[in-house]
Amino acid sequence: MTYPARLIIGISGASGVIYGVRLLQVLQPFPVETHLVMTKTAEVTLAHETDWKIKDIKALADHAHQPTDLAAAISSGSFRTMGMVIAPCSMRSLGEIATGISTSLLTRAADVVLKERRKLVLLPRETPLHAVHLRNLATVAELGAIVAPPMPAFYNRPQSIADIVDHTVGRVLDLFDIDAGVVKRWGDAG
Repeated sequence: MTYPARLIIGISGASGVIYGVRLLQVLQPFPVETHLVMTKTAEVTLAHETDWKIKDIKALADHAHQPTDLAAAISSGSFRTMGMVIAPCSMRSLGEIATGISTSLLTRAADVVLKERRKLVLLPRETPLHAVHLRNLATVAELGAIVAPPMPAFYNRPQSIADIVDHTVGRVLDLFDIDAGVVKRWGDAG
């Protein structure tokens, strides 16, 4: 790779904003330039689910982009990145990505990642799923996205919610060949 290692982290308004926050935290010691896009509904969810402040989340990223800034660097295919993770990915964001609609920087950046054949990893957060959700998930997978619902593993015997979140975050980073040291791997769990 001759360009800086860059990863776009999207946080949409579904429950589970801690996944995006933890990704940013875990990436801190790595030579990866992070670009954060956090939707307005993600900001609302953040306030409901955590004690984090928006400014503190943005401070974890190397660059924090406004969701309305469709002229941001990450909206262009010529701005090279390793790809993008949307954690969590709301059904609204999923629907826009599946249909190629870009009403925000989050979905525009995802669209660019897909068209440039880079890795797009989505952590959809909704249950139960109806047929449209399932079709949209199948569509994004057919387009090349990796659908990685944050489903807990129990072979690693998690002792806390943090253990469950870290395992998912670590497995997502594995997809970008980043071993963050937070995954208790099968056979190593004791």
